[in-house]
Amino acid sequence: MSEPVRYLSPEDFDRPHPVHAVWELTLACDLKCNHCGSRAQKARPDELGTHEALDVVRQLAKLGCREVTLIGGEAYLRKDWTTIIAAIRQAGMKATLQSGARNLTRARIDAAVEAGLQAIGVSIDGLAEIHDEIRGVEGSFDRALEALAHCRDRGLDISVNTQIHSKILGDLPAMLDQFIALGVKSWQVQLTVAMGRAADNDEVLIQPYQLLEIMPLLFSLFEKGRAHGLLLIPGNNLGYFGPYEAHWRGGEDHTHFIGCNAGQNTLGIEADGTIKGCPSLPTSVYAGGNVRDLDIEKIWNESPELAFTRNRTTADLWGHCQTCYYAEVCKAGCSWTTHTLLGRPGNNPYCHYRALQLDARGLRERIVKVKQAPGLPFDYGGFELVEEPKDSPAAPVKKAGHTRLPVLA
Repeated sequence: MSEPVRYLSPEDFDRPHPVHAVWELTLACDLKCNHCGSRAQKARPDELGTHEALDVVRQLAKLGCREVTLIGGEAYLRKDWTTIIAAIRQAGMKATLQSGARNLTRARIDAAVEAGLQAIGVSIDGLAEIHDEIRGVEGSFDRALEALAHCRDRGLDISVNTQIHSKILGDLPAMLDQFIALGVKSWQVQLTVAMGRAADNDEVLIQPYQLLEIMPLLFSLFEKGRAHGLLLIPGNNLGYFGPYEAHWRGGEDHTHFIGCNAGQNTLGIEADGTIKGCPSLPTSVYAGGNVRDLDIEKIWNESPELAFTRNRTTADLWGHCQTCYYAEVCKAGCSWTTHTLLGRPGNNPYCHYRALQLDARGLRERIVKVKQAPGLPFDYGGFELVEEPKDSPAAPVKKAGHTRLPVLA
């Protein structure tokens, strides 16, 4: 069996280039998710036109990109989305879609398949009640499952993507059973990140110490899923280096997390042509340029905003991550998670190994919101990291000369 096109070869590591591009075709969206990092709702006023989008396809192929994933908002709300899918395929790249699927109708699916779409991931964030609450539209759960079933029937590779938020833990086992019954082959899970509307609605965020509960639960689902032909995949902000790492991060190869891949083999494109090293990163800090001004190749090769992980060393780390045993390899994990939480990368409290080490010392970490986000796409506010006894009573926490009431999960 051939390797997936996203599989990174030794040559890919030796010569960083965009193997996988994630492209926000439009910011228009038909859901109202209260954890949406991009605050998707209306199309950007200056989104790329069809001719410009087709030139982006040409440039990606020239750079050796092997897969392009279309996202939004909702990519299918652009009238030319199937034209872009067809161009991606004609350029020799794999075309995939990530969607909330509220209005991904049979007709739209059929048109995408005819254009050459090969795989789809549908976002599902709980069973019906929780999913519809999080996504902000009643009936969106049922519509997502209907779309998955029709995609399966049309021969697409189907997967599910789920955000691990504070309301979902009790739903996860039943979700696995439902996905197995649907024939889903892979299920990627990642933590909800303090960006956009999730920064506004911070009650949906997991507390770092909850990883001690979450990771064993997810691994039990991984084992059950594998027995039924479904692979549960931990996202890049979920981990790291706990007792399950070699089993589910690397599969039979028994590899492990190797650090943030933004700007090394991944590329993010916003609907107005802004280029980032990862589609999730805050635009205000990590935008490397725009395709209307510069070729993607020039942005990739010369922009420091895209090259930051290529140049990162342990000297860039701080807090617990600076002295961690795995610092040289991990380099504080997901930059998106840490920057939006604490205002800069390099210190990641959402680490299983770290939570275990603190727990063994009778401690835990907790996040407390201290600054509101400004209300822009891909924005973030500010959080304070509190270290405290793991069995702390519900009492004021004193820190840096002031008193703050604890926020309990």
